[in-house]
Amino acid sequence: MHTTIHAMLEAGAQSFGDKPLLIAPDRTLSFAEVDLLASRMAASLQRMSIGPGAVVTLWMENGWRWMVSYFGILKCGAIVNPVNVLLTADEVKFIIKDCGSRLLIAGAERLKLLRGELSIPAVTDSSSAAAGTVSFDAMIAATENSQAILPESQVAANSPASICYTSGTTGRPRGALLRHESIVLNTAMTALMHGRRSDDIVVSALPCPHVYGNIVMNAAVACGTTLVILPRFDEATTLTAIRTHRATIFDGVPTMYMRLLNFPGLREFDLTTLRLCTVGGQTMSVAKMEEVEGRFGCRLLELWGMTELGGLGVTHPHNGPHKLGAIGVVLPLNEAQVVDVADATRCVPRGEPGELMIRGPLVMEGYWGDAESTREAITADGWLHTGDVVRQDAAGYIYVVDRKKDVILSGGYKIYPAEVERVIAQHPAVAMVAVAAKRDELKGHVAKAFIVLRHNMQVSAEEIIAHCRTDLAAYKTPRAVEFLADLPRNSTGKILRRALAERSPEDKA
Repeated sequence: MHTTIHAMLEAGAQSFGDKPLLIAPDRTLSFAEVDLLASRMAASLQRMSIGPGAVVTLWMENGWRWMVSYFGILKCGAIVNPVNVLLTADEVKFIIKDCGSRLLIAGAERLKLLRGELSIPAVTDSSSAAAGTVSFDAMIAATENSQAILPESQVAANSPASICYTSGTTGRPRGALLRHESIVLNTAMTALMHGRRSDDIVVSALPCPHVYGNIVMNAAVACGTTLVILPRFDEATTLTAIRTHRATIFDGVPTMYMRLLNFPGLREFDLTTLRLCTVGGQTMSVAKMEEVEGRFGCRLLELWGMTELGGLGVTHPHNGPHKLGAIGVVLPLNEAQVVDVADATRCVPRGEPGELMIRGPLVMEGYWGDAESTREAITADGWLHTGDVVRQDAAGYIYVVDRKKDVILSGGYKIYPAEVERVIAQHPAVAMVAVAAKRDELKGHVAKAFIVLRHNMQVSAEEIIAHCRTDLAAYKTPRAVEFLADLPRNSTGKILRRALAERSPEDKA
């Protein structure tokens, strides 16, 4: 097993050479080409005095330049700070300042959003870089005619590799500092659990800055896999890529699958080459997962992860029991425990809900520059608070109940929105659903359902409520239903329940 992230790429270049590693809309690169371009980028970065300990912010959309930049930053010993292209200029400026970034690598359109309000040098993908910026292509060309010889690396397994910021749905985001070891182990264990192979062809529209998309990319590098990367998710483009490239794996989040299921032309695409799909980022109802398996003709493996783990923490072994609804078992070399939500020193019996805690080499070093938040998140003996309420069965498989912060307190009872969503999702007319709190003078809060209907299908609010009453206790049944054209999502595709809860503050039951 390699000790650094860029060592995986260098080994891949040696083993797989001219085999395509990355297929992007505008360019296909082999393993050897990605490694060479990353080395040239690293040499140019060093000429700009970027080296061990320096932070470089990467703000580009998915593509070959993103991958070359990522590995180039790591090859020169610097720390990569990947940010999603959907973040606003203010969010990115906060992140750059918070992590002390020395350089920004960004798409030309992203730079325009900053309106000149940038205190550090920038590298842009534009062929005609504006004043104060450097062209990405010029940086690569600067070492094109000479071998990029890098000095002896000062990077080890425990060296900082990445500062990944949380989504910040409850305030300012925090930067999780991840070691090379954490990301390398996460990559290796994910590949092992999913049975990823060198003959796989993976299609992904997951944003590379997000830890899920990042691990998918690194797993392709580590396993000798060809990765077909899409700049953004679109139903027709994704299905065409699967069909054209005869993909064997598709990795996505629940909203992607739900949009694909609701796509009118889905049946026109041949998906028979798929042998595996994965889903993570948010809970998904068993009914919808069964529908995915039926339509896609392959197994769907659920997974769970978080920024503070640098990727996955829990998933299913590809050759293990088929347990839809469970997120799987903890990754090898790590531990999981389920503790009392009010007392983290006490583990709850199997089958009872409690907070999931993870310990092991995947856990972040801490939050960048925030010792207090780090102490709150990680116990003295190394256990990470995940904030997710789960239950664990006798075999060790973990089932997400809900996020601690999303629990609805209603008249002394606890309502877990994910449980209500799973029931509503079983209705044949429902494409997507989210449940959030609605203020109530008597009970404090009650559940309200926000629903996107399937193409050309109709159902009334009364029918949805009646459907819920057959499977849910009365206090869990939504008191209101609102139909929307779409659901609000963050930059990684996760549905924002909190935005829905704040949608109608004047609502009364």
